[in-house]
Amino acid sequence: MKVVSSPSVSGSSRQFVTEFSDNGDERYSLAFSDDIYPEHFFYDAWVYLTSSSNQIGNLEFDINQTMPDGKTVMIGVQCDGFSKHWAYTVNTGSDSNPKPKWFSKSGAYCNPRDWSQYKWHHVQAYVTHDDSGYITYHSVWLDGTEFKMDETVFGKFDLGWGPRINTQFQVDGVGSGHATAYVANLNISRW
Repeated sequence: MKVVSSPSVSGSSRQFVTEFSDNGDERYSLAFSDDIYPEHFFYDAWVYLTSSSNQIGNLEFDINQTMPDGKTVMIGVQCDGFSKHWAYTVNTGSDSNPKPKWFSKSGAYCNPRDWSQYKWHHVQAYVTHDDSGYITYHSVWLDGTEFKMDETVFGKFDLGWGPRINTQFQVDGVGSGHATAYVANLNISRW
């Protein structure tokens, strides 16, 4: 991973080169705040894929936040190339005995192998959560096309983290190989 001047939307971008085998993946993470109070989040980023995009199974976009009770709400959306839909993460267990799973949103088509290569793509998501750890995935957008999610699910985990908000970008591979992706102008608004 490194900052590069090209390709860019406004002067620079972050390059992610992921090598994998057996459908492996790589998660990149950055903590950017210790604010425990916001319950509304708007994710906004630009993603650029090369010809190696035919090796990408999923592209995942996450926001994790420690809440006032010390538990962490884990918000995740992904363009799932295996189900070919936008998917969202759910804790099907309890906060003390978590069982994270991905659920695909029927009718919300997405497959990163179908994204145009050597072009910037605009990815956005609007999510909220309550103080009990229930997440509402409202909508995701790809290049201005909105996919309504309107799903409310449990998403609280007892991880023992200190106060923080972090974001994660994950590239999942298909088979064995490598994929190169770029992210620019990542902005997460919260209130």
